[in-house]
Amino acid sequence: CEILSSLPLQMSLYFNVYFFPFWWLLTVAILYLKYPDLSDYYKFILVTIMILVSLTELIRLYLGYVGNLLEKVPELAGFWLLTLLPQLPVILFLLFNEGLKIHSLERAVHIVFAAFLAFQVVAAFFTLKRMVNALATRFRLTEFHRLEEQRRA
Repeated sequence: CEILSSLPLQMSLYFNVYFFPFWWLLTVAILYLKYPDLSDYYKFILVTIMILVSLTELIRLYLGYVGNLLEKVPELAGFWLLTLLPQLPVILFLLFNEGLKIHSLERAVHIVFAAFLAFQVVAAFFTLKRMVNALATRFRLTEFHRLEEQRRA
Protein backbone atom coordinates (compact mmCIF):
# COMPACT_ATOMS: atom_id res chain seq x y z
CA CYS A 1 0.00 0.00 0.00
CA GLU A 2 1.73 3.12 -1.28
CA ILE A 3 1.57 6.37 0.69
CA LEU A 4 0.24 9.08 -1.61
CA SER A 5 0.52 12.08 0.73
CA SER A 6 3.03 14.76 -0.17
CA LEU A 7 5.61 15.65 2.47
CA PRO A 8 6.60 18.97 0.82
CA LEU A 9 2.94 19.99 0.62
CA GLN A 10 2.40 19.03 4.26
CA MET A 11 5.46 20.99 5.36
CA SER A 12 4.24 24.00 3.41
CA LEU A 13 0.82 23.75 5.05
CA TYR A 14 2.42 23.42 8.48
CA PHE A 15 4.51 26.57 8.03
CA ASN A 16 1.56 28.39 6.46
CA VAL A 17 -0.53 27.73 9.58
CA TYR A 18 2.05 29.59 11.66
CA PHE A 19 2.71 32.30 9.09
CA PHE A 20 -0.93 33.23 8.43
CA PRO A 21 -1.66 34.85 11.86
CA PHE A 22 1.54 36.88 11.53
CA TRP A 23 0.54 37.94 8.00
CA TRP A 24 -2.98 38.79 9.14
CA LEU A 25 -1.90 40.89 12.14
CA LEU A 26 0.70 42.77 10.11
CA THR A 27 -1.70 43.41 7.24
CA VAL A 28 -4.45 44.65 9.58
CA ALA A 29 -2.00 46.91 11.43
CA ILE A 30 -0.72 48.46 8.19
CA LEU A 31 -4.28 48.80 6.90
CA TYR A 32 -5.18 50.66 10.09
CA LEU A 33 -2.25 53.04 9.57
CA LYS A 34 -2.92 53.80 5.91
CA TYR A 35 -6.73 53.69 6.06
CA PRO A 36 -7.24 57.50 6.24
CA ASP A 37 -5.02 58.02 3.16
CA LEU A 38 -6.94 55.59 0.92
CA SER A 39 -9.81 56.46 -1.37
CA ASP A 40 -13.29 55.22 -0.45
CA TYR A 41 -13.40 52.37 -2.95
CA TYR A 42 -9.98 51.07 -1.87
CA LYS A 43 -11.15 51.16 1.75
CA PHE A 44 -14.13 49.01 0.84
CA ILE A 45 -12.03 46.67 -1.32
CA LEU A 46 -9.38 46.14 1.36
CA VAL A 47 -11.87 45.44 4.16
CA THR A 48 -13.72 43.00 1.90
CA ILE A 49 -10.45 41.31 0.92
CA MET A 50 -9.38 40.90 4.54
CA ILE A 51 -12.70 39.26 5.43
CA LEU A 52 -12.60 37.03 2.34
CA VAL A 53 -8.98 35.97 2.85
CA SER A 54 -9.51 35.26 6.55
CA LEU A 55 -12.49 32.99 6.02
CA THR A 56 -11.09 31.30 2.94
CA GLU A 57 -7.70 30.65 4.50
CA LEU A 58 -9.15 28.79 7.48
CA ILE A 59 -11.23 26.54 5.23
CA ARG A 60 -8.39 26.13 2.74
CA LEU A 61 -5.83 25.03 5.35
CA TYR A 62 -8.28 22.56 6.91
CA LEU A 63 -9.05 21.02 3.51
CA GLY A 64 -5.33 20.83 2.73
CA TYR A 65 -4.53 19.01 5.95
CA VAL A 66 -7.40 16.54 5.64
CA GLY A 67 -6.94 15.99 1.91
CA ASN A 68 -3.22 15.41 2.09
CA LEU A 69 -2.89 13.44 5.33
CA LEU A 70 -5.96 11.24 4.87
CA GLU A 71 -5.45 10.99 1.10
CA LYS A 72 -8.92 12.26 0.28
CA VAL A 73 -9.22 13.53 -3.27
CA PRO A 74 -12.33 15.76 -2.87
CA GLU A 75 -10.84 17.67 0.06
CA LEU A 76 -7.49 18.09 -1.65
CA ALA A 77 -9.23 19.23 -4.84
CA GLY A 78 -11.19 21.78 -2.79
CA PHE A 79 -7.94 22.98 -1.25
CA TRP A 80 -6.36 23.31 -4.69
CA LEU A 81 -9.31 25.25 -6.08
CA LEU A 82 -9.50 27.60 -3.09
CA THR A 83 -5.78 28.24 -3.42
CA LEU A 84 -5.89 28.81 -7.16
CA LEU A 85 -9.02 30.90 -7.49
CA PRO A 86 -9.72 33.27 -4.61
CA GLN A 87 -6.47 33.27 -2.64
CA LEU A 88 -3.72 33.61 -5.23
CA PRO A 89 -5.38 36.40 -7.29
CA VAL A 90 -6.27 38.35 -4.14
CA ILE A 91 -2.71 38.19 -2.79
CA LEU A 92 -1.33 39.18 -6.20
CA PHE A 93 -3.77 42.12 -6.23
CA LEU A 94 -2.51 43.19 -2.79
CA LEU A 95 1.06 42.77 -3.96
CA PHE A 96 0.98 44.58 -7.30
CA ASN A 97 -1.74 47.25 -7.07
CA GLU A 98 0.10 50.51 -6.49
CA GLY A 99 -3.12 52.37 -5.70
CA LEU A 100 -3.07 50.66 -2.30
CA LYS A 101 0.02 52.64 -1.20
CA ILE A 102 1.96 49.49 -0.34
CA HIS A 103 4.59 49.71 2.41
CA SER A 104 7.82 47.76 2.09
CA LEU A 105 7.06 45.50 5.08
CA GLU A 106 3.63 44.80 3.66
CA ARG A 107 5.16 43.92 0.31
CA ALA A 108 7.61 41.54 1.99
CA VAL A 109 4.93 39.55 3.81
CA HIS A 110 2.74 39.46 0.69
CA ILE A 111 5.67 38.04 -1.29
CA VAL A 112 6.17 35.27 1.29
CA PHE A 113 2.45 34.49 1.32
CA ALA A 114 2.30 34.47 -2.49
CA ALA A 115 5.29 32.10 -2.55
CA PHE A 116 3.47 29.75 -0.15
CA LEU A 117 0.39 29.82 -2.35
CA ALA A 118 2.29 29.31 -5.61
CA PHE A 119 4.20 26.35 -4.18
CA GLN A 120 1.02 24.84 -2.75
CA VAL A 121 -0.78 25.12 -6.11
CA VAL A 122 1.98 23.18 -7.86
CA ALA A 123 2.51 20.62 -5.09
CA ALA A 124 -1.22 19.98 -4.67
CA PHE A 125 -1.66 19.53 -8.41
CA PHE A 126 0.97 16.81 -8.61
CA THR A 127 -0.28 15.18 -5.40
CA LEU A 128 -3.83 15.18 -6.75
CA LYS A 129 -2.66 13.68 -10.02
CA ARG A 130 -0.81 10.90 -8.19
CA MET A 131 -3.79 10.20 -5.89
CA VAL A 132 -6.31 10.07 -8.74
CA ASN A 133 -4.11 7.73 -10.79
CA ALA A 134 -3.63 5.41 -7.80
CA LEU A 135 -7.35 5.39 -6.99
CA ALA A 136 -8.24 4.70 -10.63
CA THR A 137 -5.77 1.80 -10.73
CA ARG A 138 -7.15 0.42 -7.46
CA PHE A 139 -10.71 0.69 -8.84
CA ARG A 140 -9.78 -1.10 -12.07
CA LEU A 141 -8.05 -3.90 -10.16
CA THR A 142 -11.06 -4.32 -7.91
CA GLU A 143 -13.38 -4.48 -10.90
CA PHE A 144 -11.07 -6.96 -12.62
CA HIS A 145 -11.06 -9.25 -9.57
CA ARG A 146 -14.85 -8.97 -9.24
CA LEU A 147 -15.35 -9.89 -12.89
CA GLU A 148 -12.92 -12.77 -12.58
CA GLU A 149 -14.83 -14.15 -9.59
CA GLN A 150 -18.12 -13.84 -11.50
CA ARG A 151 -16.63 -15.69 -14.44
CA ARG A 152 -15.49 -18.58 -12.20
CA ALA A 153 -18.96 -18.88 -10.69
